[in-house]
Amino acid sequence: MIDWNDLWLFALPALVCWTLASLLSLRGKWQGLVYVSAIGGLIIFGAYIALMWISLGHPPLRTMGETRLWYSFFLPLVGLITYARWHYRWILLFSTMLSTVFVCVNLFKPEIHSRTLMPALQSPWFAPHVIVYMFAYATTGAATLMALWQLLRKQDHLTAIDNLTRVGLSFLTIGMLFGALWAKEAWGTYWSWDPKETWAAGTWLCYLIYMHLRSSRPRSIRSALLWLLVCFVCLQMCWWGINYLPSAQGMSAHTYN
Repeated sequence: MIDWNDLWLFALPALVCWTLASLLSLRGKWQGLVYVSAIGGLIIFGAYIALMWISLGHPPLRTMGETRLWYSFFLPLVGLITYARWHYRWILLFSTMLSTVFVCVNLFKPEIHSRTLMPALQSPWFAPHVIVYMFAYATTGAATLMALWQLLRKQDHLTAIDNLTRVGLSFLTIGMLFGALWAKEAWGTYWSWDPKETWAAGTWLCYLIYMHLRSSRPRSIRSALLWLLVCFVCLQMCWWGINYLPSAQGMSAHTYN
């Protein structure tokens, strides 16, 4: 059986593959090897998540560390999709660096993974709700990286950023719908304005405002990019910052432990 201590056996070769892909993409050569290396890293890291799933008897989604596993996987995936679609050479390097940070946090702060789930987490809606949200977080994270790059270089090529944000918003919407179905089954109500749910709604509204700004004021590029950074801060509060708010202590059913 595989456990948390085996993470480095999969994370190290996966990070090597992603680093190789990012360096090759910066050189603009051996494109075939870029894809092979990046996909190879995804397969290796994805294998660890799959084996943890089998070992635990349920999807590794219960704790903050387990959600970081999915984020570490989805970041290079979104980076690869962005690179393949819009040919931003640096996106693979940035996504790899961020993924490395989250992997290192999990390596240096291991958690005890319980095979038992509380009744509320045994709903079939729980896994798709969290997985969809993690992909949305990775997609909006990639959009944020690109927004920072555009702000620093004072460029105005927002097509990829808008498309990534649109995809991220779509998955946030789907994740909220799955979450409502999960809440109905687990607690008998679709929405209760729990602190986590309130921040999720606020985050969704922030990204919706960004899309409105882009459609109604297409020339206000800098203000839109700055607002996108605000959106990402709200997203981080929704994901893990909520755990440290006094209003969520002992009250929120969604905080990770």
